[in-house]
Amino acid sequence: MKHFIRLIRPNNLLIIAATMYSLAWYFDTIFLQSGKDTLIQSFDFFLLVLSTVFIAAAGNIINDYFDIKADRINRPDKIIITKHIKRRWAIFLHWTINFIAFVIAGYLSYRNETFWYLFIHLLSINLLWYYSMQLKRTLVTGNIIIGILTGLVPLLVGIFYNQHTEYGELILTFPFDLAENDQFPVYVSAGLGLFAFLLNWTREIIKDIEDIEGDKILKARTIPIVWGVKKAKNIAVILMITTVVLSLLLLVFRNLIVDLAALLPLVLSAFSILVSLFLLIRAQEKKHFRASHSWVKITMVFGLILPIYWAIMLNYL
Repeated sequence: MKHFIRLIRPNNLLIIAATMYSLAWYFDTIFLQSGKDTLIQSFDFFLLVLSTVFIAAAGNIINDYFDIKADRINRPDKIIITKHIKRRWAIFLHWTINFIAFVIAGYLSYRNETFWYLFIHLLSINLLWYYSMQLKRTLVTGNIIIGILTGLVPLLVGIFYNQHTEYGELILTFPFDLAENDQFPVYVSAGLGLFAFLLNWTREIIKDIEDIEGDKILKARTIPIVWGVKKAKNIAVILMITTVVLSLLLLVFRNLIVDLAALLPLVLSAFSILVSLFLLIRAQEKKHFRASHSWVKITMVFGLILPIYWAIMLNYL
């Protein structure tokens, strides 16, 4: 049992669930102050989070299944499939977990009279399989696919709240000042999804640099293998800078931030991404790239706590 838990990477799954619940808490705080009912405690939202976590868990299993040869070089101490769990059991667990998630998505689509849940879940299941089998070893495409799937996590929350909320006038929308309140959850979650996409793409490139020796054995066409480590570092640097610049553009041109108090988590995010940038530029050995990789993860954690922070601030405004 402990090997199965390690295989599905519970820390990553907890981050996914925490991301969805933190954003839901923020939306609930807004709509409760507007006289709407809470949705975060609904059984349907729990099922949405559960199905999303299940798909991610199945994706982790199939990723390790196809990565056995590379992991013998990159992470020999972390091999689980073949060492603790047989390959046929890994495939069985993968499809069983995906089937449960797909059934839940079907129920949610039927109950809410929308095709979105079924479409996004089916798309994610197939993309994760194809990514693990082939796209992971292709140039750029694999990184983009994982970035998109990461960005879909907050977007699912926005779609859920958008379908269950009648708008009218929102009393408080801290820290946003949007001209139109219509589809407010989709706008916010899509914005967070965009930053999740950029940061995860950055993380994947740095991870590919870490894993370059094992990926060469698989004849993978990752960015550091095809274009070289130096160019891969430059692309990751550009993505980090793009994330910071986009944040500034949102502040300046859309007037989204209406209170300086909302800047605190963004300042922490900026600090962590700058640390990661500094480490990446100076990185020469695998441990240096791993340190930069860790700081990108910290930046993503700050992004996770943003909605929680906004919800807390709403309660004091």
